[in-house]
Amino acid sequence: MIPMVIGLGIFLGVHLLPTSPDLRQGLVNRYGATAYKIGFSLVSLVGFALIVVGFHKLQLHPEKAGPLWTPSAWTRHVAHLLMLPALIALVAAYIPSRIRAMLKHPMLVAIKLWALAHLIAAGSSVAALILFGAFLAYAVYDRISMKHRGSDTIPPAPASLMGDFAAIAIGSAIYAALLLGGHQWLIGVPVSNVSLF
Repeated sequence: MIPMVIGLGIFLGVHLLPTSPDLRQGLVNRYGATAYKIGFSLVSLVGFALIVVGFHKLQLHPEKAGPLWTPSAWTRHVAHLLMLPALIALVAAYIPSRIRAMLKHPMLVAIKLWALAHLIAAGSSVAALILFGAFLAYAVYDRISMKHRGSDTIPPAPASLMGDFAAIAIGSAIYAALLLGGHQWLIGVPVSNVSLF
């Protein structure tokens, strides 16, 4: 569990830098915008790799995940319902559309829905609570921080039905792919499982 926790600290810690404009600008001024972006990316990659490695080890040794209870069957269905809009929001973060404009910050919406879905379905261990709870807390904090920083508004996206259609179609296709074996291929856990640990 230690590698996962360290990875979370590194990954989410570096992603909290933009929430402090003075600190971020200080780093940019000292090292330059390009060096800042490269450093940000490399540190994020290290943190993400540690999360993946730690998560994988916990799957191989579930007794180390700190089991708390056995999730009920209904939690899987709630998670499935939440993951469809989460994936649509994720895609909408990259496609100009009315969905993107309506959500304002679709990436954070996607993270919150993803984390909540997995907490409901797999929050039955200390490891799951730490992993998904940390991402949920980060997304909530970042959204609140944006409001305080005056970054709550983004340039209006074109009111395009095609953009909405593309976000829904691509998000739904990813959802279907995950249900049909993609989740097991990527994560090592079939979505038919109630618990990820």
